[in-house]
Amino acid sequence: MAASAPTPHATGFPAEGRCGYYVTKKKRFCRMVVAAGRRFCGEHAGAAEEENARKRILCPLDPKHTVYEDQLAKHLKKCNSREKPKPDFFIQDINAGLKDETEIPEQLVPISSLPEEQLEMLIKKLKKASEGLNSTLKDQIMSHPALHEALNDPNNGGAATKHLKQQASILGNIEKLKLLGPRRCFVEFGAGKGKLSHWVDIALKDAEEVHFILVEKVPTRFKVDGKHRKKNSVFQRLQIDIQHLCLNRIPVLSRQRLPVVGIGKHLCGAATDLALRCLVETYGASREEGNEEPSAKRIKNDKADRDIDTEDGGERNAAEAWAPVAGIVVALCCHHRCDWTHYVGKDYFRAQGLGAQEFHYFQRMSSWATCGMRTAAAEASRVPRTRDDQSEDGEEHDGGGHTGPEDRTGTWPGFLPVEEKARLGRLCKLLIDQGRLQYLQRRGFRAALQRYTDPGVSLENVLLTALPAQAPSAGTTA
Repeated sequence: MAASAPTPHATGFPAEGRCGYYVTKKKRFCRMVVAAGRRFCGEHAGAAEEENARKRILCPLDPKHTVYEDQLAKHLKKCNSREKPKPDFFIQDINAGLKDETEIPEQLVPISSLPEEQLEMLIKKLKKASEGLNSTLKDQIMSHPALHEALNDPNNGGAATKHLKQQASILGNIEKLKLLGPRRCFVEFGAGKGKLSHWVDIALKDAEEVHFILVEKVPTRFKVDGKHRKKNSVFQRLQIDIQHLCLNRIPVLSRQRLPVVGIGKHLCGAATDLALRCLVETYGASREEGNEEPSAKRIKNDKADRDIDTEDGGERNAAEAWAPVAGIVVALCCHHRCDWTHYVGKDYFRAQGLGAQEFHYFQRMSSWATCGMRTAAAEASRVPRTRDDQSEDGEEHDGGGHTGPEDRTGTWPGFLPVEEKARLGRLCKLLIDQGRLQYLQRRGFRAALQRYTDPGVSLENVLLTALPAQAPSAGTTA
């Protein structure tokens, strides 16, 4: 059987051995085979000579495609890579955190290049800082009836079942915290296709005034949020980096006093810190300060609200019970992608006598907890992924994503057994997450870590939850 013709390179040039004539109507190069030493096929040799005066150049906005030089000005106005106007909710680096230039370490070498004595010193610091921390997290593996039918679908692939189990447990934990209810806004960070919000919406059934804001910095195919047509729930997708997101400027949140529930499934590395700061500082703190109206007017309005509540039989809550952030439920992962600049637990690290340099090495060592640690039996038991399975979240997180030489072998450095490496990796993750817990606690939240799924489902199986410490019952609606 003849092999299929290769496609042109992603750079915008014809495939090797194929005609170099660009077929404008088909928006691709001709796929005819050319004779040795020739650039064009017989069909297009004459036409190419006529167009010889027209030169194709790389697009200055995106060199992955080409454009006729005489049409460059027209192309730049409609190129998909052109800079687009920034939305109102975009504020440059609003959630990035303070950057202290004096703390930025000099060029750091890879862990595999560290002298053995320096690595031993880092491990001693890690163990000392981790003393007293409970490394055995509570199992909080749950499910939810909203996903029972999907979980029992015999057509599910292995990866599809894995993701459904995680979504079911996250949803079960959201319900256990009494965060499922009407009149609130769920903000899904790192939303991808929006599957987690989809299941939250299914679980809420006909709850009134429910809004979903799906935050994702890259364009996403096969989104599910566009399929929702329930009159009581509204989906809004924001293509923006969390680092620049100001929730206060989103109309539904600036107009209405809707409690926000921050959710996320596998919020990679620094994205977790950006999301926490976005919720707790950028949104939560400013809303509590009452920047939307003068304090005297707010007190007067609160009194009026209480009077109305009394007349209506107490059906509405007192205004002062309203909390801007009702809760946070995010699945953590990829600690090797954390960044000291964005990290919310700097104060915790400093209190342990640690700084940017130790953080850098600990976040690299955190990949020891997951990289190369699968046993042969576990690897053999995995169900082969189908194309649909692979596109579920767009990226696998179990392996940690860091593939340095020290991780591929699973045995480097030589003086550490594999099991000890895995234990140290988990300690690094725990230490980084402990800084996040303290950050939330200092800002008035009751925060906790728990295992929300079995390691056989996902090696990244830790869930971070937080509720306002002084808030009324989490099940109360605003």
